[in-house]
Amino acid sequence: MKLHAMAAVAATSFIALATPGMAAGVKFDLSNEYSAKSLVGLADQFFIDAVKKKSNGEIIITAHYGGALGFKSKDHFDAVGDGAVPIAGTYTGVFTGIDPIFALSAMPFLTPGVKDAKAMFEVARPYYEKVFNKRNQVLLYASPYTPTGVWAKSAVRKVDDLKNLKIRTYDAAGVSTFKAIGAAPIQLSWADGAPQLGTGAISAVLTSDESGISAKLWEHLTYFNALPYSIAINMTHMNAKAFNALSPAHQKAIRDAASETQEQNWKMIADRVVSNANILKEKKVTVVEPSTDLVAALQKAADAVLEKWKKDMGADAQKILTAYHKRVGG
Repeated sequence: MKLHAMAAVAATSFIALATPGMAAGVKFDLSNEYSAKSLVGLADQFFIDAVKKKSNGEIIITAHYGGALGFKSKDHFDAVGDGAVPIAGTYTGVFTGIDPIFALSAMPFLTPGVKDAKAMFEVARPYYEKVFNKRNQVLLYASPYTPTGVWAKSAVRKVDDLKNLKIRTYDAAGVSTFKAIGAAPIQLSWADGAPQLGTGAISAVLTSDESGISAKLWEHLTYFNALPYSIAINMTHMNAKAFNALSPAHQKAIRDAASETQEQNWKMIADRVVSNANILKEKKVTVVEPSTDLVAALQKAADAVLEKWKKDMGADAQKILTAYHKRVGG
């Protein structure tokens, strides 16, 4: 079934359920390409539970993890905007072709720590919301991942270790950065990455320890090369027509649950970093710290990516970066 046809069917069903004054409860589906036990999966489940509680059980959201509805992250912008699925949790770096603002959350070496990522999201949120709003969507909250690194079959300590490395990246910024340093990157969705490992099409994966643990990457790759690369962001967004069809009380329940989830997400990541380190140790994954020279070379490669983003983003780029650096003191 084509996307627009799916949208018509889905919109008819879930918006009708959301019409104020009807006796039936309100039911929504939520699509997420990642697993239920992943950090972003847990965040969406926290939201679902909070919505149910705050609406006195009148709003029921059913999550479909692992891309079970047939949508990959890259499909979510159109799927939610068109109504094919009412809510989605998405790594929005795959939306960079839609608007350059979506490249910001995982810009290499710009937000290496959790506090940095939080500051950047808070500064950039109005810009994200503007793009979502234009496409019939409401931004609910963001879910941070743990720090990004390179899962590989061997240690990556110097630039030469990256030469010709067939590495999966999750966005165009990653492709540009690793290509500039001599690697052989390919942009793949999360669902497509694992099969490529099995065939040998890729031999390394750029992702967080969190996502690697969720996918049991240690079955193929036994080194996690920690880099101060970025803290990627997942965003959960909702079809605006479905949201606006809700009663004021139900809209408030959604908004309040989203706010509570957002606060919880930033708290949860600190504990997850510690627990993930223990899991890596248990699974005999070797954690490798990069050399100063490697980090410097990658940062230099990433500078060109940032400069291109500034050009694509226009005047708003400097406004965002100035506000961000003011917050983090850089």
